[in-house]
Amino acid sequence: MRRLLPDPGPTSIDDELAGYKPFEEPQEDRPFVAVNMVTTLDGRASLNGRTVELGKKHDIELLLKLRTRFDAVMIGAGTMRAERYGRIISDPEGRAHRETAGLAPDPLAVIISGRLDLPFDAKLFTDGGGRVLIFTNDENPAPETNTPVELVRVEGPIRITEVLRHLRQERDVRALLCEGGPHVLGQLTAAGALDELFLTISATLTGERDAPRILEGPLAEPEHLDLVNLAEAEGELFARYRRRR
Repeated sequence: MRRLLPDPGPTSIDDELAGYKPFEEPQEDRPFVAVNMVTTLDGRASLNGRTVELGKKHDIELLLKLRTRFDAVMIGAGTMRAERYGRIISDPEGRAHRETAGLAPDPLAVIISGRLDLPFDAKLFTDGGGRVLIFTNDENPAPETNTPVELVRVEGPIRITEVLRHLRQERDVRALLCEGGPHVLGQLTAAGALDELFLTISATLTGERDAPRILEGPLAEPEHLDLVNLAEAEGELFARYRRRR
């Protein structure tokens, strides 16, 4: 891996994340919010319906090591159905790293699912490790799971601003990592709640017109970001953007 910006030279994922402590930047009414996503060269967020088809080893390493630096990891229902998550931090070394940084061993897994139509047989629910918090307006209870699951019932539409306020004020979440999907990124951006974007650019053209873009949903006006870091490995680009203040 080599860094292209700001200081060109050899680097690694560990070097790129050295000293990165997003939990030191919470706001009063919401956590610090970073999004980690992957895109094809033609702007699509998945291949054959899954993001895992796009990323190589460095992208996976970045994903896993980012998770060790946040209080919570949030995903949308569509992403959960497509990717069938397992335990957020499956590696004991990763959990130990979190404890060294003063974090809980497992980040809180946060899912937004209006209809509660989730794959409850996925390892996130069957592993037994960590905790899951689901925001839903479905009145049915969640099925029995090995992993502790708590429901936050919402009347009417689930608004991302209210989700963030609940996480900050009721759950003491200081830093939140969002891993998709495109509609969640759209809601965060529209709400002015996107602080950073980690974007892996896969050297892939798909031509899949039905595949979502990395951001879906209307914005009142364009959101301008500043490029603060850019690295390359095996043809993939790893960009880190920060919201322009």
